[in-house]
Amino acid sequence: MKEHDHAGRPRATLEDVAREAGVSRATASRAIRGGDLVSSANREAVQEAVERLGYVPNPAARSLVTRQTDTIAVVVPEHDDRIFSDPFIGRTIAGVGEALADTPQQVVLLMRSRSRGNEQLAAYLRGGHVDGIVVVSHHRDDHLAREIARSQLPTAFIGRPLEDGIDLPYVDLDNVAGGRLAAERLLASGMRHPATVTGPQDMVAAIDRLAGWGEALRAAGLDDSVRYEGDFTMLPAQELGRRLFEEHPEVDGVFAANDLIAVGVMNAARERGLRVPGDVRIVGFDDTPLGMSTHPQLTSITNPAGELARIATQLVLDQLAGERPAWPVILTPELVARESA
Repeated sequence: MKEHDHAGRPRATLEDVAREAGVSRATASRAIRGGDLVSSANREAVQEAVERLGYVPNPAARSLVTRQTDTIAVVVPEHDDRIFSDPFIGRTIAGVGEALADTPQQVVLLMRSRSRGNEQLAAYLRGGHVDGIVVVSHHRDDHLAREIARSQLPTAFIGRPLEDGIDLPYVDLDNVAGGRLAAERLLASGMRHPATVTGPQDMVAAIDRLAGWGEALRAAGLDDSVRYEGDFTMLPAQELGRRLFEEHPEVDGVFAANDLIAVGVMNAARERGLRVPGDVRIVGFDDTPLGMSTHPQLTSITNPAGELARIATQLVLDQLAGERPAWPVILTPELVARESA
């Protein structure tokens, strides 16, 4: 039975709008909520149909019928100190919010519990509180990918899931290419004794960046064995940098797996009396504003958090509209040359 407005007239439905505009229901839905990949002609036709029919979405009625919550979860299986100190994570969360700005969807941030790990987070996702999920900064042993796959909620990962047998949509940066770019820059600047401070080797970005770095060094005939595993944060990286320069004083080039690590290594070099780039050259990753505040300014590899977030959000919205989006989407990194290397 069709709903009626306050004057007793039949209320226009999304199906009515689609029929009037001559488009599919999914296209009408995406046009109304401001989704990408709708042609300007279809968008205009839908808008005209909305105005002619007086269509007004009814969130409460839709929620009762579809059980939708108009909420997208940004899942970050990290503790709060990591989330709020990492510029890449912050820009990603902001990017999801911006991508949803013209839609009815709101953002809820879900993070790892200090007392219960990811158990509480997974239970919340199973509870029907959200319509879709964007996952960022996940680890192999989180087992969230398996939990999310069971939920059958529209999902997109930023960075490919690492759990075996899990097939979920994702967008990623070509981090292997990024690692190669860092090595090539340091080699071109005269580095002959390389080292790296990596990210956690249970995270896809850290694994791939190390792989690209090693490939480029071996191709140049250099040893790639001097490596220290960090956690993508600054203070532990500074301690690793102290160890690095104590144990390998010959090192003249360092690839840091993100900009926070690079700043920690740069601080350790300064403590030891080393000049950057005179004595040691340093390349970071992510090209965050942090790299512009260092002295010297940091050479870094781009990692467009906002674009990754936009694409991941659109993958979720497409699934909510009943479509099967093409994935994976892989972005290409670039080197931003500054003074540190």
